[in-house]
Amino acid sequence: MLQSQLSNGESNDNPDNYSLSPEYGNGGPPGEPPRPGSVDIQQELDRLEEIILSSFRIPLTGRTLVDEEKLLEQLDFIRVSLPSVFQEAAAILEQKQEILLEAEEYGQQLVDAAQAKRAQILAESDIVRQAKQEADQLRRACQQECEEMMQETLTEIDRKRRACQQECEEMRQTAIAQAQEIEGGADEYADHVLEGIEQDLKDMLRIITNGRQQLRSDSQAQRNSHSQKKK
Repeated sequence: MLQSQLSNGESNDNPDNYSLSPEYGNGGPPGEPPRPGSVDIQQELDRLEEIILSSFRIPLTGRTLVDEEKLLEQLDFIRVSLPSVFQEAAAILEQKQEILLEAEEYGQQLVDAAQAKRAQILAESDIVRQAKQEADQLRRACQQECEEMMQETLTEIDRKRRACQQECEEMRQTAIAQAQEIEGGADEYADHVLEGIEQDLKDMLRIITNGRQQLRSDSQAQRNSHSQKKK
């Protein structure tokens, strides 16, 4: 080792000699065990690198004089800190697994809720679709019933119209028959009346004729009587 070949006085006289910071990653003095959850391995490795880089460099050799005590102390500290870091990493992994499980459980709950909501929406959609179908069926049934009622009404109106026409025709034929019958009776009655008048006239003419003949006979008898008296 280079440090064993040089005296301590040379390293102490170096103005660039590294001085270990009194504050370590564990928050306590050197040699004290690190507190759990307080060690940053990356930071401690950076400190180790700083010890090496800040040590005295031997000109023209490319070598560096490192304080062995400080270097070993830093290495020991890192070596002691590794188990706690591993424990923290394991705890983080376990916590991560729990978080993943919780996230998976929460995701499953979301999926279940979404499926339940989807089922509810589908059920509501089925209810709405069924209601629309029932409304359409009711509308068609009502429309068909109205058309049937209208057709029945038109049929009844046409039947009554034909019945009324037939009744009117029968009444007209009856009236014509009655009028013809009345006309025939009137002619017969008039003929009977005229016949009576004719008979009366004949009787009156006969009476007149008889009366005239009687008058002629009486006149002739009177004339004959006067003629005989004159003689």
